[in-house]
Amino acid sequence: MSTTELDLFVIGAGSGGVRAARMAAQRGARVAVAESAALGGTCVNLGCIPKKLYSYAAHYADDFEQAHGFGWPVQAPAFDWEALKTNRAREITRLNAIYEVLLRDSGAMLLRGHARIVSPNEVEVDGQRFRARYILIATGGHPLMPEVPGGEHAVSSNEMFDLPKFPRRLVVVGGGYIACEMASIFRGLGAQVTQVIRGTQILRGFDDDVATFLAAEMAKKGVQQRFRSHVLRIDRPADGLRIGLHDGQVLEADTVLYATGRGPNTKGLGLEEVGVHLGARGQVDTDAQYRSNLPSIYAVGDVTDKVQLTPVALAEAMVVVDRLFGDVERQMNYEFIPTAVFTHPSVGTVGWTESQARERYGALRTYVSEFKALKHTLSGATERTLMKLVVDDASDRVVGVHMVGADAGEIVQGFAVALKAGATKAVFDATVGIHPTAAEEFVTMREAVVMA
Repeated sequence: MSTTELDLFVIGAGSGGVRAARMAAQRGARVAVAESAALGGTCVNLGCIPKKLYSYAAHYADDFEQAHGFGWPVQAPAFDWEALKTNRAREITRLNAIYEVLLRDSGAMLLRGHARIVSPNEVEVDGQRFRARYILIATGGHPLMPEVPGGEHAVSSNEMFDLPKFPRRLVVVGGGYIACEMASIFRGLGAQVTQVIRGTQILRGFDDDVATFLAAEMAKKGVQQRFRSHVLRIDRPADGLRIGLHDGQVLEADTVLYATGRGPNTKGLGLEEVGVHLGARGQVDTDAQYRSNLPSIYAVGDVTDKVQLTPVALAEAMVVVDRLFGDVERQMNYEFIPTAVFTHPSVGTVGWTESQARERYGALRTYVSEFKALKHTLSGATERTLMKLVVDDASDRVVGVHMVGADAGEIVQGFAVALKAGATKAVFDATVGIHPTAAEEFVTMREAVVMA
C-alpha cells in the first residue's frame, strides 16, 4: 500500500477543520482533510444556519398580526412547510459548494470518506494510507438520545429541519438553548408546543434573571412548560405518540424532540487504539494549545467538549495553525465570549452571570431594565425586553451584559468589544446613546438594583 506524505491531516470538514486546513495550506503546508458527511459540519447543515433561517420564518406569523397596528390590515397567508424545507435545502447546498471551493482553492486535498487513525502519524481513508507530521481531529459532536422505553420514536435536532410532515403537536424534552430555540421556532410556525424540563428553570448556566424572564415570555407566546418533569416512556399508537411523564400524566404529540445534550464524535476514529486519552464524556483531552497526550495529534471544536460555538472552533483552529506553521504562538482566551439564543424573544449575552461574577469578584453592582419596546406600543404585542449589566464594584469594570429582546445578538455583539477592552461603567455612562433604540438602554442605566 502506497503512503502519501503530508504535513497536516484534518479529520472533519466542519468550521474548525476547514479553517485549519485552509490556513495551513495557504502557509505552504501539505494538507489533506477527510469528511464523510456534508461539508460545513453541524453549523452549516444541522445547526446555526438552518436554525437561524427557521427562526426568521417563525417570526412572520407575529409580523403579519402586528402589522395591523401600523395600518396594514393584511390577512396572514397559510404557512407552507414544504416550501421552507426546499428553500433551506437549496441554501445549504450552496454553502456546501462554497466550502468545497474554499478548500480546493487553498491547495488542500479534499477526501470524501471515513478516516481512521492507525498510528500517531498515519491515517487511513477507504484503504488509502496517509502519513502526516500532525493530525487534527475536528469531528464535532452529535445529539444525545434518550435511554427510555420507546426512545427510538423520538427525534433529535438533526431531523427537525426536514421532518416529512409539519408537527401540529410537538413535545420538546430539555431546557437548554437548543430545546428552547426549537420550542420557540415551531410555536412560531404554528405548532402546539409542550416543553418538558427536568429542572426548575430553562437555560441552566445563563443568568438567572435572563432564564426566568425568557421562560415567562415564551409562555406568553404559547409554549407550555412542564418544569420538574421527565419522560418515563414513549409509545406509538395508531394516532401519533403518547409520552408518559413521571407523575402519571400523558402527553400526545406528532413529534417528540429530545434536546438534552450533545456528545463528542470520537467513536470509530481509532483514537483509543493508538493511545489518545479521552475524557469521561468521550472528548479528546487537550492542553492549552489543543495538543492531545500524543504530541502529533491535536483536536479543536466540539470534539474537545469545551465551548461548543462555531466562532470558538474557528479561533481554536487558528491557535493550532499558528503553533504548527506560523511564526507566533497565540493563546485562546475563553473570557467574554458572546453568544446568542434564537428564541422568541432572543437572548444575547457576554461575560459573567450575576452568580458567577459574585463568586469571582465579590462585591457587585447590577443594573436591570425591563420595558416594552417602542415597536410594541403600536403592534399590540405584550412582548417585553430585559437588559442587565453586571459590574465589579471594586474596579467599576462591566463584566456581564445580558439581554432578552428583539435582535439581542446583534446588539450584544458590539458590547462584547467593550467588555474585551475592559470598559468600565463610567465609560458606558459617558457614551451617547442612539435614540430611539433599545440598545441605548445599556448606556443610560444609572440606578443599581443590587449593591453588595
